Amino acid sequence: MFPVARAAQSLVARGIQHTAIRQAHRKHEPTFHDKYGTMVLLSGAAMFSAVWTYVLTQLKIEWGFSPVGRITPREWRE
Repeated sequence: MFPVARAAQSLVARGIQHTAIRQAHRKHEPTFHDKYGTMVLLSGAAMFSAVWTYVLTQLKIEWGFSPVGRITPREWRE
């Protein structure tokens, strides 16, 4: 390998190592997801459950049960 190329490669590698060390020793500041991620997830799940509980219990939804055998025809009046 040429001396110039070897020197350039070592400079690039050294720069990458310095960057990695700097980031590893930096204090980690919590992000929005670190602070509130679980609460947002739980509140979304609670809202989802509340809405579907209302829909399934309060609205008069017929779930496609067949009336065959439950409905008897009336007699025809002439």
